[in-house]
Amino acid sequence: MTKEDRNRADARFNKAARSANEARTGKTDRDAALKAVTDNMAKLKALRLAREAAEPPRPAATVKKTRAKSKKSAEKAPALADWLAGQQSGGRRT
Repeated sequence: MTKEDRNRADARFNKAARSANEARTGKTDRDAALKAVTDNMAKLKALRLAREAAEPPRPAATVKKTRAKSKKSAEKAPALADWLAGQQSGGRRT
């Protein structure tokens, strides 16, 4: 084995070892970031629950009543059966 072949093999080995080390370090960084986010969410939830417990209870939300359609719009539109009869007598097949 020549010196050049040995250098190439060492470079490949070092590259593999370096990438494995970076993978471990990256996983550690992701784990730390995940823990920080989880801790922050837990803290915010505790603050929200404490704030909601301290404030007085809110009254129940009122349901808005919908307006009934005006009589004019009901009078203008013919019944479906009447409309279909008109269509048939006009020569349309529906």
